[in-house]
Amino acid sequence: MSSLYQSPEHEFEPSYGLPEALPAGEHILWQGSPNWFSLTRHAFHLFALMAYFGLIITAKLISISLAETTWFAELGSIALVIALSILGMVLIACLAYWSATTTVYTLTTSRVVMRVGIVLTVSFNLPLKRIVSADVHQFSDGTGNIRLKLAASDKIAYFHLWPHARPWYFAHPEPMLRSIPQATVVAKQLTTAWQAANLNQTTDDLKTPNNLAPLQVAEQAA
Repeated sequence: MSSLYQSPEHEFEPSYGLPEALPAGEHILWQGSPNWFSLTRHAFHLFALMAYFGLIITAKLISISLAETTWFAELGSIALVIALSILGMVLIACLAYWSATTTVYTLTTSRVVMRVGIVLTVSFNLPLKRIVSADVHQFSDGTGNIRLKLAASDKIAYFHLWPHARPWYFAHPEPMLRSIPQATVVAKQLTTAWQAANLNQTTDDLKTPNNLAPLQVAEQAA
């Protein structure tokens, strides 16, 4: 996993992306991080913010053109609005970048581990046996989200997860692997791992919107 970014505060992890070494017999199937540009677009909605700031600047220009004042007299206020808009977008982009580069998702033969947090790192351990269902949603750039629905008795606070949570599901938050490259490939690995961890159960709950074929999981005998 040398291609994954590793910040200095995580140098002393017993295993990269994991709070402790894996027990005997358990091994890593996949490990990755969000694509920062995709995260910027789909989780932090930078393009929508750009449109919003564009409307503010346009409204400012229209108000000046209709007012009984000269453009020269309003140059300072125009520059201020533009500067604040650019600053806001840069801050959002930086937040998305930091969020992506400090996040590591790990799929093992027994669990999904989410190491998240920019300033304070938190690791969420999600045993495959506690995952009820999952959906994969792929974007046009090849990245995608995989949301994980946990058993009703398992609950993680929404704001502890954000932005790695399914939007608007506050009552029973659902962890989400955000903007990961080759999301459908990872979903197939998750399907296989879930099936192996949940013998005698059948699921076809891994679904792919965007007209992709459902990932069916056949029944597996004990």
